[in-house]
Amino acid sequence: MTTPARNEPTISTRTVFEGRILNVRVDTVQLVNGRTSTREIVEHAPSICVVPLDTDGRVMLVRQYRKPAGAFLLEVPAGGIEPGENPEVAALRELQEEIGHRAGRLRPLTGFWLAPGWCNEFMYSFLATELTPARLESDDDEFIDVEKVALSDVPGLIGNGTIQDAKSVASLLLAMRILASPAQ
Repeated sequence: MTTPARNEPTISTRTVFEGRILNVRVDTVQLVNGRTSTREIVEHAPSICVVPLDTDGRVMLVRQYRKPAGAFLLEVPAGGIEPGENPEVAALRELQEEIGHRAGRLRPLTGFWLAPGWCNEFMYSFLATELTPARLESDDDEFIDVEKVALSDVPGLIGNGTIQDAKSVASLLLAMRILASPAQ
């Protein structure tokens, strides 16, 4: 018989780092057995990612250097949600900034915690179709190449390690499942 999950009430919290895109705090928590422990938590604003699909059945992906990974990664467009901005508006903005297109149709796919063991970032995932050219200025520190990939090639690119980014893997596979269903 398993013990039901229990929350961990916070006894104290202290911020140990404040940055431009994230903060780090250390919480002292009360465990279910009465003992205390610490939790190191990265605080990050919510974010979005988008699977942009053109009329030829190609996904517009972005390739960019990711310093923590030490590699150029092929990903779906993604970005942060500005304070007061809703996820749909953020998704539409990021499409214009990263791939230079506007979506005529934006469908929610899902939402997920990116790393719930140590970070509170929640990401909303969307499918964008009916794309038309419309560019917004990119962020000054982003250097992105857009690559169009046939949707049918995506499982192979995931399988061979060309696409390794978790948000991209999850969102692309879910989009493919939704697009393959008769009631799309």
